[in-house]
Amino acid sequence: MQNYLVPRIPEETIQNILDQTDIVDVISSYIPLKRAGGTFKANCPFHNEKTPSFNVNPARQFFYCFGCGEGGSAITFVQKYENLPFVDAVKKLADRSGVPIVEDVYDPDAAKRQRSKSRLIQLHNESAEFFHQLVRKAPEAQLARDYLKKRGFNIDSAERWLIGWMPENPSIFLQWAKQKGYTGRELERSGICSLKDQNNPRAGLFVRFRNRLMFPIHNDYGDIIAFSARQLINDPNSGKYINSPETQLFDKSKVFFGLDKARRPISQAKHAILCEGQIDVIALHEQGIQNVIAALGTGTTEKHARILKRYTKNAVLCYDADAAGYKAATRAFKVLVAEEIHVRCVTMPAGEDPDSYVQKFGVDAFKQLVDEAKEFFDYKLDHAANTTNLASIREKSELASELSELAQLVKNKVAQDTIIAKIAARLGTSDSDFRDQIAKAAKKKRFEEQRTRNYTDPNEPPAEIITPVEMDGTVAYLCFLALSSSEALDWLCEQVEALHEPLAVTQGGHLLNNILARKPDPSKASSIQSFLMTLPPAEQMALQRNFAEALPANPIQAAEETTNMLISKNLQQREAAIRTALKQPNLTSEQLTTLLAEAQEIQGLLKNLRQRFIR
Repeated sequence: MQNYLVPRIPEETIQNILDQTDIVDVISSYIPLKRAGGTFKANCPFHNEKTPSFNVNPARQFFYCFGCGEGGSAITFVQKYENLPFVDAVKKLADRSGVPIVEDVYDPDAAKRQRSKSRLIQLHNESAEFFHQLVRKAPEAQLARDYLKKRGFNIDSAERWLIGWMPENPSIFLQWAKQKGYTGRELERSGICSLKDQNNPRAGLFVRFRNRLMFPIHNDYGDIIAFSARQLINDPNSGKYINSPETQLFDKSKVFFGLDKARRPISQAKHAILCEGQIDVIALHEQGIQNVIAALGTGTTEKHARILKRYTKNAVLCYDADAAGYKAATRAFKVLVAEEIHVRCVTMPAGEDPDSYVQKFGVDAFKQLVDEAKEFFDYKLDHAANTTNLASIREKSELASELSELAQLVKNKVAQDTIIAKIAARLGTSDSDFRDQIAKAAKKKRFEEQRTRNYTDPNEPPAEIITPVEMDGTVAYLCFLALSSSEALDWLCEQVEALHEPLAVTQGGHLLNNILARKPDPSKASSIQSFLMTLPPAEQMALQRNFAEALPANPIQAAEETTNMLISKNLQQREAAIRTALKQPNLTSEQLTTLLAEAQEIQGLLKNLRQRFIR
């Protein structure tokens, strides 16, 4: 079988993307930046801090956090902030900058997968437009239009969200798809259809959605990857909402409905509002409340929490005021608090959802509800006051047990202490007794986690922890000069012969050799950043640590003095090794003569070190 190389994006393309990208514009679209002289500062998005230590340098197109050590280019930031693979981060910035990407190694399997993915995205986008035209014009879609009108949607809002309608008669859609040239296999892979008989492909296709409103679900790039379909006629044998199944494009456990439109508003508002239904999300967006999203069917998952943390550390849950909504809020809290996302809960009036509430009472009234959202444990305790008989020892004990299991999930100890005091006071128990209960809950959780780990594959390698490669201080500074100053780089390239031996025996020497061999252009930030991206992560981290330093006024002089230090250190180490060798017994006269001659040579080199360099 023929082997193919993994496709890669050419370094020239990466450099072109970075040339067309302003790191300040990119990072400020995720987090607020404040100018500080010639640089910009912010609270680091990669670790908790109160004093800004995150620095963005527009001249070098580089960011660095003095607190946690994260640093890199615009591509690195997008990759880390959005938890994306490197290639996806590059492609995202390529789309933003308008730079086309052509991979320089052909992998037929990867190309086939990419063609299949592109074809499915095209199918979803064209299907959404087809469904939208039906809801606007088809006589049979009058029920759908009436429903939208009742919910307060006009033609403009339906068009903005590309809301559509799937007919009751499946042949209408299947005939359209056939005319468009889509195969049965593609329709099945899209999730819009399924096989009538999984064991007999010739049995034909079954259209998954019938007589439903169709809400397109988008990925981060704005492409449609799935649908969420709402009932128009109540059917107890079918869910109110049906989502596309998981496909090559769609993993519902990590997709929020509306996030493609809500990302920037969430960052600006510094919190996200999580609702239960797609119509709630659309209705609030249309009323100008745009930091609103909803999970899709599964409830909020760990993947959702990690994605949400990219944009905010504050979530306001706005679920229905019924038992199901209460349970959903508790489940969401468990996964959100694990990512240290602060959770508050809106107490909706009975029988109301966000959409109906806004229609009845207006936008300002809903905003007030959000502003008055209660801390999660206050929400739990208020609910318990109405549903639990605290005079019953059993019910009170069960409530205390549940609250202790939830409280032990809070990682911030100051916040946990406040929660303990609050719960203990409401339950009429002491802080110490409730703290003991939390300790028991934490012990139980550790036991369960340990038991789970015992069932994992023992052959699975542990997660890799990347640390910077060790570098000698003088070598690290020479690397910094070479990557920051064209004059210093040219001067160091002329010293390759003198540097050869010291670099061969000094930690990190191979990195300077690589820089001098590759000669990235220090005058172009994109050249430096694209060079760094060709290195292993541990080497990138080692080089990036020095980038926040100020370039000296005379880079060549700094390079010469540092090179002198490096060579001097190497000569002194050789001299020490010779002295040790001279102490060995039973040296022959020839060995003794050779060692003394080498020691004398080294002494001469140390005396005349400054004259050894090309001027």
